[in-house]
Amino acid sequence: MTVDTASLRPELEAGLAQLSLAPALAGPLLDYLALLARWNATYNLTAIRDVREMLAKHLLDSLAMQPFVRDLPTLADLGTGPGLPGIPLAIATPGLRVTLVESNGKKARFLREAVRRLGLDNAQVAESRIEALRPPAAYAAITARALATLPQILALGGHLLAPGGRLLAMKGVLPTDEIAALPPPWRVTAIHPLRVPGLAAERHLLEIARAQA
Repeated sequence: MTVDTASLRPELEAGLAQLSLAPALAGPLLDYLALLARWNATYNLTAIRDVREMLAKHLLDSLAMQPFVRDLPTLADLGTGPGLPGIPLAIATPGLRVTLVESNGKKARFLREAVRRLGLDNAQVAESRIEALRPPAAYAAITARALATLPQILALGGHLLAPGGRLLAMKGVLPTDEIAALPPPWRVTAIHPLRVPGLAAERHLLEIARAQA
């Protein structure tokens, strides 16, 4: 199956400009999008089938959080599925080491192929359940996109954070009930409304950390 993503380049470059990201990123991002669309036709990696819809809802939505990871050394993307937001963030942030955590075998196979094909030396795949993962070193941040509620994400992956580490949670409408349900010692330290090019829906990025004793 051949997927033509070349026609999407102007739209992607315009979105990258709105996010203050380099237009040169369009090439590898479109390569990733084409690979995702090809595999998705057989393996159902994402419910979104249209590549133009994937552009805004997957690529640009993931990249909207890039300002919050660009100065970090390490990031674990929990339940990454087909690599979202981890692969776009790894493409856009070469200095960030991204671990793509995914327990589903077919999705993990796709992730390994994508990392290989895209030459992403700063990304690695951990085929594991989140709660079972025991990395050699803890992470500066963890993230999750459409995975679970905030308390559930922390219950599964809070052990992966280094001291002072943060959960960077991508959410739509501000989840006030989830925030209220955060167990000690976790607390929200910042809330960032995000503007995603081509997406009218509300998006927020929440920073959550352990309260300092």
